[in-house]
Amino acid sequence: MRKFWKRIKMVFTIRKFGPFLFDFFKSDTVSLKKKLLSVGFFAGYLLLPFDAIPDFFTFFGLVDDVGILLLILQQIIKLAPDSLREKHRLGQE
Repeated sequence: MRKFWKRIKMVFTIRKFGPFLFDFFKSDTVSLKKKLLSVGFFAGYLLLPFDAIPDFFTFFGLVDDVGILLLILQQIIKLAPDSLREKHRLGQE
């Protein structure tokens, strides 16, 4: 249940992800392997057409897409060095 609320909280901090992702991919402290893995997460999300709830159920169809996107962003935050997470105040309890 704690993870659920943590993900809900992430929805309200979504504006931080743009600058974070820019710094993540620009940073020299993040290895190329981690950057490629992150790109792979996004590519997999875009290329695999699986939906738990089809998008023609307008609201509910978008909820599962947002959930998957948040999971991907959460994994990228875990890959980031502590200094980058602290700079953007992400991934803190």
